[in-house]
Amino acid sequence: MLKQRVLTALLLLPIAIAAIFMLPLQGFAITIAVVMVLAAREWGAFVMPGVAPAKVSYGVTIAILLVALLLIVPADQVWVQQQLHPLYQAITIAGALWWLGALALVLSYPGSATMWQHKPMLKALFGQLTIIPCFTAMVALKAWHGQFDGAWLVLAVLLLVWGADTGAYFVGKSIGKTKLIPKVSPGKTREGLAGGMVVCAVLSLVAWKMVPNINLIEALILGMVTGLASALGDLSESMFKRAANIKDSGRLLPGHGGVLDRIDSVTAAMPVFVTLLLLFGA
Repeated sequence: MLKQRVLTALLLLPIAIAAIFMLPLQGFAITIAVVMVLAAREWGAFVMPGVAPAKVSYGVTIAILLVALLLIVPADQVWVQQQLHPLYQAITIAGALWWLGALALVLSYPGSATMWQHKPMLKALFGQLTIIPCFTAMVALKAWHGQFDGAWLVLAVLLLVWGADTGAYFVGKSIGKTKLIPKVSPGKTREGLAGGMVVCAVLSLVAWKMVPNINLIEALILGMVTGLASALGDLSESMFKRAANIKDSGRLLPGHGGVLDRIDSVTAAMPVFVTLLLLFGA
């Protein structure tokens, strides 16, 4: 399993970096939309567990919404005169705010599940708030102050996500004793979370150099809040999988599970990062 996991990661990493830096904005937007649709198909299993057509229908629903979004606001019109398009801005900020609600659901699980576990429409809405703002945030970030500078910002968010995950894993394995939220994810510890935040604090210095018009304090806030959001994205997906009695969201990526298993942290980190940039006036 570990060998498969490493091989898959080594294959995906150069593909991801090439997509971020080499694809034109429209091609990047279409590529991210495809990834989001694949993730949405897996989310369909949360909406109606055990009902196979739900996966396809939910994936199609998200695909229609993303195509409509690209038709209403083409990728090259996301930014106009240094201002993010109001629709993209509203969706991205709504996505960031959703994660405050998700935090409440995670902290109160399994009690919170009585509110949504048997309500497919509510879980479908949660999926839309998870997936679509991630798309708008990534496209907005890629186009930020020019596509090349934007590509570095996309990479910065991914580095924060990977740093938080890696720091949490190694610190948790070595000294982790206090369970974080055992009813949601028994393997995660408070010590691991703290380790991930230390890594994010260090990586915030990278963000400070990449993002114009922010000071060091803002960079630290940006990095650490994004790192916390990435951990929440992971916990949120774990909660929905546990409620649906699903181990992995899919089997598309050997050793990693499904697409959603790979981007769960990113779905939270991206809209939070972009919302903070907007608040800081970067």
